[in-house]
Amino acid sequence: MLADPFVHPALYYRGDREYVAATTAFIRAGLAADEPVAVAVPAANLKLIEGGLGSDAADVLLLDMEEAGRNPGRIIPSVLRSFADRHTDRHVRIIGEPIWAGRSATEYPACAQHEALINHAFTGRNVTILCPYDAERLDPQVLREAELTHPVLQDGDGERASAAYDPDHVVREHNRPFDEPADFAALRFDRDNFAAARNLAAGRAAELGFDGTRLDDIRLVVAELGANSLDYGGGAGDIRVWVEDGRLVCEVSDAGHITDPLAGRRPVDPRVAGSRGLLIVNLLSDLVRLHTRAGGTTIRTYFDVPAR
Repeated sequence: MLADPFVHPALYYRGDREYVAATTAFIRAGLAADEPVAVAVPAANLKLIEGGLGSDAADVLLLDMEEAGRNPGRIIPSVLRSFADRHTDRHVRIIGEPIWAGRSATEYPACAQHEALINHAFTGRNVTILCPYDAERLDPQVLREAELTHPVLQDGDGERASAAYDPDHVVREHNRPFDEPADFAALRFDRDNFAAARNLAAGRAAELGFDGTRLDDIRLVVAELGANSLDYGGGAGDIRVWVEDGRLVCEVSDAGHITDPLAGRRPVDPRVAGSRGLLIVNLLSDLVRLHTRAGGTTIRTYFDVPAR
């Protein structure tokens, strides 16, 4: 049996010098082999890599992960697959750094699940995705979970296989019920009053200063979640809306069960019929968290409140 051509190493680095040396060596090896290379890392690290590459930076797709991967749920479809799918006839190299010291505790579970699901999304693909981890600033638990989500580990001492590799454990571990919000507006909806659910979210968003395209995004996200509840979640659902840590949170719960771990993370050809609801939710939200089990699913979408 042939080994899987997909390679997914975690890079534990200490300090800027080690970071630049490891990432630019990875990139230049790809360029020397005439491989397409993309880099999606936080803005400060992107500057380090760009400076280290010099003129070679012009041959690399450079993306700010703080923008492109603000919601970890959209990294696979709109960053990794978007690049790899344009070069299916060649080996592709990508550096993706979805977890950095500034990520919040609310965001981290979605980040960890994303790292685990990369392994399913790229099985059999001729792709290498290197994921840097700041070994000096990240919590030790984050570094331990990287051993579960990456089959290969790299650091200053070299490269080794991860004896702890078990990505599905990470997906399950972070599929937990959410803490209850302190204060919220709520509505039970079905097909008769579905518009009221959209209006509940849009009205609170407008009060917070959302307008234009961003307000339309919130309406569309709630519409897609509600439609899924009506079609696949028992014909009804519950919406709750509140503000938490500078974000508007819109939560939709129903009686459905999402069994596909990559639901909402596959890019969809617009020419092909089929549901795009969860993909749209991931693409438009600043963060998406999900808890699903037999008999019930809750999806929380977060939108950064605009500055006044």
